[in-house]
Amino acid sequence: MPETEVLFYLDDAGMAPVLVWLQGLRLADERVFAKCVARLRLLAEQGYELRRPVADSVREGIHELRVRHGRVNYRMLYFFSGRSVAVLAHALTKEAAIPVADMKRALERKRAFELDPDAHTYEEGAD
Repeated sequence: MPETEVLFYLDDAGMAPVLVWLQGLRLADERVFAKCVARLRLLAEQGYELRRPVADSVREGIHELRVRHGRVNYRMLYFFSGRSVAVLAHALTKEAAIPVADMKRALERKRAFELDPDAHTYEEGAD
């Protein structure tokens, strides 16, 4: 299976929300940050083949990468564009189910990306 390209969603303000979340996480807890990066590597290696407990399908094409540290759950929400691209749309720290507002945000970003992938793909060094 070819490797999956993992992209960061770029919002209309020119920010990559998951990248910003990861940068904050790196400052707050280096170990959790390292776990999240390891999950991203697994996503790149396994793509659609990634399953629980590492990843799960949530709804309407949104999937979650799952990291647990202590009693805290970290989630990176993503969707696939074609067979070989995963787009990181949203990330959160949660205690129970994914809040409705967070799921709505991920779905809105998925729709925006599908309408104009070029405008919503983060490219390093483009800012």
